[in-house]
Amino acid sequence: MKVNLIPIGNSKGVRIPSSVIKECGFGDEIEMRVEHGVVVLAPARRIRDGWDGAFARMAAVKDDPPLVPDMMEHDWDEEEWEW
Repeated sequence: MKVNLIPIGNSKGVRIPSSVIKECGFGDEIEMRVEHGVVVLAPARRIRDGWDGAFARMAAVKDDPPLVPDMMEHDWDEEEWEW
C-alpha cells in the first residue's frame, strides 16, 4: 500500500487506515523502530509483560535457585558481631 507523508508541525506523519490498525492489533500507543533503513511499527507492550507467568513456571520446576548460596556464610558472621 502506498501512502503520502502529511505535515504535522515540523514533522511528517502517515495516516494508517483503521483496517490496518485493527489487523495489527494497535492500541493507543505503538512501538516504532528503524531496521536497516525500514520503519517498523509494532503493538506497544508493557515492559514486564509476562514476567509473572515466567516466574511461576520457574518456581514450578524448581528453576529458581538462590543467587547467593548459603555456603557463603562465615563463622565471623555470628561470632565477631556484637548485638
